[in-house]
This record gives sequence, C-alpha cells and structure tokens, in this order.
Amino acid sequence: MNDVHKFDPDPDGHLFDPHVRSAMTAFLGDGDTLTLEVAAAVRTAFHAVERMRSHGSEGRGLSSGALDILIRLSAAPEDGVSIGDLAQAAGVSSRNVTGLVDTLERDGLVRRVPDRHDRRSVLAQITPDGRAWLESFRRPTQMAMAAMFRGFTPSELTQFRHLCLRLADNQQQLAQYLQGESR
Repeated sequence: MNDVHKFDPDPDGHLFDPHVRSAMTAFLGDGDTLTLEVAAAVRTAFHAVERMRSHGSEGRGLSSGALDILIRLSAAPEDGVSIGDLAQAAGVSSRNVTGLVDTLERDGLVRRVPDRHDRRSVLAQITPDGRAWLESFRRPTQMAMAAMFRGFTPSELTQFRHLCLRLADNQQQLAQYLQGESR
C-alpha cells in the first residue's frame, strides 16, 4: 500500500495537501475550504503518529488500544484500576476496554484482581511481564517520537499540544450541547 502524501507550500511557506484542497474545493464550490483542510490535516497527522506509535508493537501482538491500556495501568495505583475508570480515561466504552484487558490478560501482561474495597468489583493490574514488555518498548518509542517531531521547537510543541487539546475540548463542548438539545 502506497501511503505517501505529497505536500506543497503555499505562498507563505505553509504546507498543504493539494489533493485535499482540490477535493474540498469541489465539495464546497466557492466556500472557504480552510477548516475542512485543517480537519483533513489533523486526520493525516493522527494517522502518521499512530502508524509510528504502533510500529513498535507490531509483531508483539498489541494493538494501539491495548498499548494505551497497558501504559495507563503502568502509572496506576498498585491495587489496579476498574474497567470503567480505564474506559473513562481512554474515552472509549467499557466493552472495548474489557476486550483489550482480555487480550492483555491472555498474553500475561495484565491480570484481574478483586477490589479490596468492593467485593462485587474487579480491577485490572499490570503484571511484572507487562512492565518488562513496556520497558523494552520505551526506548524505541522515544526514538520514533523524537523523529516524528524533529525540527519542532519546545514552543511549537507546546502550541501544537494546546491547539490539539483545544480542538478536543471544542468537540466535547459541542457533544454536550447536542446531547442537551436532543432531550
């Protein structure tokens, strides 16, 4: 699969995707395509980061979602974390996290343990093998992310993080608004 994008600079030297611009212009006609081009650029960047992030786990049997859960559990209290709390933190459904924990447990990287404070509840906990797996994954990940963000200044990285989180915050506010409208 050829997944190479060709980007061109605009008159100010900012990159854009000519194929996306052409498609958005055809879609909108005379309308302003900038916001749709930005949305496409965010999607392109997301896929690039995810490809790089998951590359290190390929051949190790972990999906990007399972890797995310394992990383979250590595920073969790020793007692473990409930499936519901993991789902909320990851922004996915409990059903999704249950499947990921099943996979991680099958591979010996996570275990389920009884919640000492609630006999009806079960917590997910990283195992020593899970910690070892993450340790072997850490350095290649750091190197890959350093390569992905090569040439960015600390100020640019801070601004980029801020803009991405503002976008996510706007989406959350819109979702809450729409949820209130549907009632």
